[in-house]
Amino acid sequence: MPTTSARLLALLSLLQTRRDWPGALLAERLEVSPRTVRRDVDRLRELGYPIVTFKGPDGGYRLDAGTRLPPLLFDDEQAVALAIGLQTAVTSGAGIEEAAARALNTVRQVMPARLRHRIDTLQVTAVEGPAPRPAPQVGREVIMALSAAVHAREVLRFDYGPQSSPRRAEPHHLVTWGGRWYLVAWDLDREDWRTFRADRITPRAPTGPRFTPRELPGGDVAAFVAGRFRGSDGSGDWPCRGEVILSLPAADVSPYVRDGVVEELGPDRCRLVLSSWSWTGLAAAVGRFDADIEVVGPVELKDAFAHLARRFADASA
Repeated sequence: MPTTSARLLALLSLLQTRRDWPGALLAERLEVSPRTVRRDVDRLRELGYPIVTFKGPDGGYRLDAGTRLPPLLFDDEQAVALAIGLQTAVTSGAGIEEAAARALNTVRQVMPARLRHRIDTLQVTAVEGPAPRPAPQVGREVIMALSAAVHAREVLRFDYGPQSSPRRAEPHHLVTWGGRWYLVAWDLDREDWRTFRADRITPRAPTGPRFTPRELPGGDVAAFVAGRFRGSDGSGDWPCRGEVILSLPAADVSPYVRDGVVEELGPDRCRLVLSSWSWTGLAAAVGRFDADIEVVGPVELKDAFAHLARRFADASA
């Protein structure tokens, strides 16, 4: 039988992996009697871990939230994941860089030597990707307020921008996209789904009444948000879609195409179907490939290539 301290650590680790643990199942996993489990739970409570007992046919234990933070237990994989997450928090846009650095230092101090060594050798430099303009920072208080409203399913009252009238919305998801934070919500005044930039939101207190969540169109928040950023017609797709044939192998084109479709036509030819905000932008996106281009259609894409050809000719004169 393992020592008492080792058994307590094993019990704590199990309690952290799921919400409810039947007492009989804990005893089976630890290979001890239910009475021993009860004694070990009492020892953990004395150490400050808020473990509650629930009744019923499968009565057992639950690690609950407490009034203070007791010692935490991480396995090796969790510790490494935590270190990576805290080091890359600089790109979150949530304004938590300093807090993340302090949290990483705090966690590092209580780690055993072998894990501390692994963390010290894990040096990650988070670099934000190129963007047409810097992503605005969102205050921690705003993020927490929005997240709390989503979790509680309470109507959110807020100002949107410096000169807007108060808005009312049913918040459904708080998401990040391209380094920015967005709130996906049902706008009660406009009776439609909206995607609000979190950096423009100033929550008002108190929140409104609770609501029953509506079904998000498509059911998938990632697909919904991606669709909202495609075009301006609300169809969930890009407004301009064209097809070309490139004198390049499909394997050379595919790594540089996100939303397009590449079809191999031969060792040195492929078909590319791509979409964009505008026909000129679509032609420019295709023109970045160093290859001969045959436009399959539509005619708007051919006209866009002609327009760019004239513009480039004037630029070279």
